[in-house]
Amino acid sequence: MKRVFLLVCLFCMTATASFAQEKKSYTLEDVIPGGNNYFNLVPKNIPGLQWWGDVCVRTDVENIVTINVRNGKETVLVTLDEVNEALLNGEKPFQPTQELKQLRTLMGASLPWGDQKVITFRQGNYMIWYDFGQKKISNLFRLNEKAANLDFCKENGYVAYTVGSNLCIAYEGEKDLQINPDEKKADPMDIVYGQAVHRNEFGIYKGTFWSPKGNCLAFYRMDQSMVTAYPQVNTTTRIATLEPDKYPMAGMTSHKVTVGVYHIQSGKTVYLQAGDPTDRYFTNISWSPDEKSIYVIELNRDQNHSQLVRYNAETGAKEAMLFEETHPKYVEPQHPIVFLPWDSNQFIYWSQRDGFHHLYLYNKEGQLIKQLTQGDWLVQDILGFNTARKEMIIASTEISPLQTNIFSLNVKTGKRTLLGQQDGTHSARLSASGTYLIDNFTSFNVPREISILPTNGKAGVNLLTATDPMKEQYNLPEITLGTIKAADGKTDLYYRLIKPVNFDPNKKYPAIIYVYGGPHAQLIHNNRFYDARGWDLYMAQKGYVMLTVDSRGSDNRGLEFENCTFRQLGVEEMKDQVEGAKFLQSLPYVNADKIGVHGWSFGGFMTTNLMLTYPEIFKVGVAGGPVIDWQYYEVMYGERYMDTPQTNPEGYKNSNLKLKAGNLKGRLEVIIGGADPTCVPQHSYTFLRACIDAGTHPDFFVYPEDGHNMMGRDRVHLHEHITRYFEDHLK
Repeated sequence: MKRVFLLVCLFCMTATASFAQEKKSYTLEDVIPGGNNYFNLVPKNIPGLQWWGDVCVRTDVENIVTINVRNGKETVLVTLDEVNEALLNGEKPFQPTQELKQLRTLMGASLPWGDQKVITFRQGNYMIWYDFGQKKISNLFRLNEKAANLDFCKENGYVAYTVGSNLCIAYEGEKDLQINPDEKKADPMDIVYGQAVHRNEFGIYKGTFWSPKGNCLAFYRMDQSMVTAYPQVNTTTRIATLEPDKYPMAGMTSHKVTVGVYHIQSGKTVYLQAGDPTDRYFTNISWSPDEKSIYVIELNRDQNHSQLVRYNAETGAKEAMLFEETHPKYVEPQHPIVFLPWDSNQFIYWSQRDGFHHLYLYNKEGQLIKQLTQGDWLVQDILGFNTARKEMIIASTEISPLQTNIFSLNVKTGKRTLLGQQDGTHSARLSASGTYLIDNFTSFNVPREISILPTNGKAGVNLLTATDPMKEQYNLPEITLGTIKAADGKTDLYYRLIKPVNFDPNKKYPAIIYVYGGPHAQLIHNNRFYDARGWDLYMAQKGYVMLTVDSRGSDNRGLEFENCTFRQLGVEEMKDQVEGAKFLQSLPYVNADKIGVHGWSFGGFMTTNLMLTYPEIFKVGVAGGPVIDWQYYEVMYGERYMDTPQTNPEGYKNSNLKLKAGNLKGRLEVIIGGADPTCVPQHSYTFLRACIDAGTHPDFFVYPEDGHNMMGRDRVHLHEHITRYFEDHLK
């Protein structure tokens, strides 16, 4: 009897163990951002890591701790209780009109000054400085409740920000200071100060630029009064409300930009004397170390001629045109110049003149000293400098175009030293002196690893090696990486192939190509799942083969690879995607008659185009936020890659998908945000009209009031909807 009991127990234990090892299926709530379980399934991270000078710190809910760069040991630096005691009971520089409340977390705090024991944080409309050496509030000031585009200057402690179309600064007390004059204008958005211009093209992501010592603030002034207002509509009001957006379309009148300089001490503003701003672009603003000069990269409307120009910051006078670049297709400056911290007479300039994005060393008179990097790879970022070693720390694709690695670069010798592991895609933050960096990397085999690394190339200390909850809990598909030849027969294209979960080589599966294909985008990297999205994994679980190909025209493969699509967007890219479809058809487990395609934005354009141009291959498509007619797209992006409708009528005609509306044979659904400011709804509405006239029948779905992308719960709903469409029509 005892033996039988033991056998029963052993069986139960074995069954329990087997059950425990069984992996479950995942839902869209698990794999889509906005899903209720998504953030529980991403690899563990260490939030709040930052540098306090050369000291690594971590902000948490209850404490701020220092992390020893040699052994990773943590020591408490500041506690939440200390901060709250000062907030609630301590002395203040003045009595705020709004009551300061108890702080609930220190996660949002920062330590901007390595030589001061001060943390900064925001509570409501107040910016607050807490001195943890003296355990008191050392400064606070109030921001406007409508403040946006905040730009903090650690050299002077001021914050620049915008309120509507106005530019303000705040630094003490309850009131802000509006820098720009009030101007008479028909529309509040006719003239805009301190915001990004040129619709965030050319690497522009903000509209204010503090000088190195904080004595001056350069800013954009954008006159949009001559730009046609696109009639976006808000449908949440009782009667729908017109909320126009200044949207210059290709070939139409664009806005005019000037650059102002506000001097803190005098309160005076001067404008750079750049001449008539009509049909010109002003980008990549930078300062000289002594604050006497401002450097601007200027482009013509054709975007094939750039100039680096120096201006006097005190008077606004043009001092010199240092050098220029031209290209028969386009030049595309994405980065401001960077001065060497140990030599104020020399700066770094980025250029693609040799076919790849590399660094060039110039003196301040515009004379080339030498090219610092070269090869069939790109420099992606300058993280900073190690002044003591006269080195700069860069991020590049030198190891592989599929990943980002960090290197130290000796400016004198050109020697590069790899920092961190060779594998994977790395993101790093450099300490103040450039002696250490926080390295956060992931690869296909490493869900996440975080280390503190010295920049001399020696070994560092590991802070985290994470596991992947998805791999631990769920039955995941097989994901492979490979190459196929482009349509030109010579260029290698990377692909990511995902087989269905519980793959059976004897079955025939439907397949979907997820596509983008446009400039400055890459869908495949050596990171978690080779960059496959949660929806790709979900569809593999549903029994689909999923393929993505980074076609010619996409990013990180050099200028020739990307600009081969010039004046003919959608031609070469489609040819390469067809090669991907042919690859799918060659696989014995793919049903060659059931190939679908899905993409968003440029990918929506590609999806629609593929469905209309190659209906014999692509049977079902879902096009999100698509460009339909490039003459409806914005002027900076559209004209860079297509020229104007006036100068390239044939190119615009060939890419006008309305003219192909009669070719639709399969099932195509178009999905848009009802207030999309990027690919405006007119694209899709006119396409529907063309289909009606041609007697074809696409499907259409709108997310009211959403923009170019769906966020939060709408994003989950979106992917439920896309999934249903393929399940209904491709299976």
